[in-house]
Amino acid sequence: MPSIASTLEDLNPWWHGAFQLDYRPRQLYPEILSALKMRWAVALTGLRRVGKTTLLLKVAKDAIEAGLDPSRVVYFSFDRHRHAELGEVLREYEKLKGTHLLDGKFIIIFDEVQKAEGWEDQLKALYDRYRTQNGKVQFLASGSESLWLRKGMRESLAGRLVELRVDPLSYREYLDFLGVRYEPLAIHQRDVERRWPSYLRSLGFPELALPEEPGKTVVRSVVEEWVRDRALYRDLQQIVGSVDLDVLQTLVNLVWEEPGQVLELTSLSRDIGVSRPTLANYLWYLEATFLIRKLYNFSKNRRRSERKLKRYYPTVPSVDLVFRSDPEARAKVLESYTANALRAQFFWRDPAQHEVDVVLAGPPVAPVEVKSGRVETGGLQSFMRRFGVREGWVVSLTEEGDRKVAEGTIHVVPGHIFFFAPPPGTPSLGSAPLPLHRP
Repeated sequence: MPSIASTLEDLNPWWHGAFQLDYRPRQLYPEILSALKMRWAVALTGLRRVGKTTLLLKVAKDAIEAGLDPSRVVYFSFDRHRHAELGEVLREYEKLKGTHLLDGKFIIIFDEVQKAEGWEDQLKALYDRYRTQNGKVQFLASGSESLWLRKGMRESLAGRLVELRVDPLSYREYLDFLGVRYEPLAIHQRDVERRWPSYLRSLGFPELALPEEPGKTVVRSVVEEWVRDRALYRDLQQIVGSVDLDVLQTLVNLVWEEPGQVLELTSLSRDIGVSRPTLANYLWYLEATFLIRKLYNFSKNRRRSERKLKRYYPTVPSVDLVFRSDPEARAKVLESYTANALRAQFFWRDPAQHEVDVVLAGPPVAPVEVKSGRVETGGLQSFMRRFGVREGWVVSLTEEGDRKVAEGTIHVVPGHIFFFAPPPGTPSLGSAPLPLHRP
């Protein structure tokens, strides 16, 4: 294994020459800069391959272009040194450069920081020392699972670190990556609509945002080998120790093949042969590694919601589904994408089996239904009556227009428009998710 010093030399090429970075605009970037101005350490989390490292390096590049000495920007990935300590890395850097972190401004980037054992206490100590005595050292980090996976982390780093989630590309970001012109929309709407199926098949991964749409084999390699399998077979075992990989794989496949299904844990635990508490823990692990998303059955009483039915979606649909063209597959893909693009926390089902796919808790409360075929509004109208809501939304494949109903107005919007340029009154995308709750 190379030494920490040689790894630092390899990973920081801007120490020796121009800083080259292939960066395309991301909607999260201004929020990262805002958090840094508030003197927090910033951690970017999310699925593998969604662009976390590129965003971190963009911060470094902008600082260098603004006049910061390139030798004062330090990047280190714990993918290469899983047993290194954060302080050890910085001591090696100080020796290598003949400098001291208490002297002036520095940017310190720890990539895949969760792979370093006890990283949270180490980062807390470093933050307290350098931010207190210097005030000009900025810490950034990344992780391919929630940094709050271990109990006690949130309390340990309270007031010091903010976690920002990096999602797959939004549709607007995807078009930016391809260099597709879309403003004004009235002129470019045909191009925006034409690229929509290709976007869905890219699953929002930056490396799949290509002028020539990648084939199924390439997409499968990225999603299954680099995202799913590494999360299951490497990341989870390193973080939580011994797990039954067959059970985890079964759960992932179950959600991928039937997105949006309600899982009844007692019967499911019997079916796959594990205890109910173990099953609940495993589902939570899959949430924490961003492989699945859990939705609660909506109630105005949060505690009641958590006790009721739970629905699960994959954070990216299965490759087989996105490359099918039958109505059932298209419906599942559109529903999965909607739940994730809206960072949904709730769905709704009443005892009479009226349902709404996504409920945004607001304010105001906003019900959103997904329809790939004929647009039916019975579930939305039942919800609107029950909760006194005057507007609802339908995300469709092609239909468009407002429908006046006894309860109010239902807006029917094609997916490529809903997620590119939401009409006035449409619930905003990307609302902040709730913290993960241990089962």
